[in-house]
Amino acid sequence: MKSFIDYLDCGAISTNSTWIDYTVVSYNDLIFKIVPFFDKYKIIGVKLQDYLDFKRVAELMKTKDHLTTLGLEKN
Repeated sequence: MKSFIDYLDCGAISTNSTWIDYTVVSYNDLIFKIVPFFDKYKIIGVKLQDYLDFKRVAELMKTKDHLTTLGLEKN
């Protein structure tokens, strides 16, 4: 996971005895680093739909549509 942070130049790792958590809190990092990474290296399997939902919300935030009722009603 450390190499993932080094490669993307963002994020932090939290761990305990049973899991590792990678967190990115900067909106710019999400839009300009994380989304392009997963667009280039496609997720395969059941997590793909979760990513597409995440990306759709990120795009709503990018255009500030998440602040309007009409924007929130977009599919």
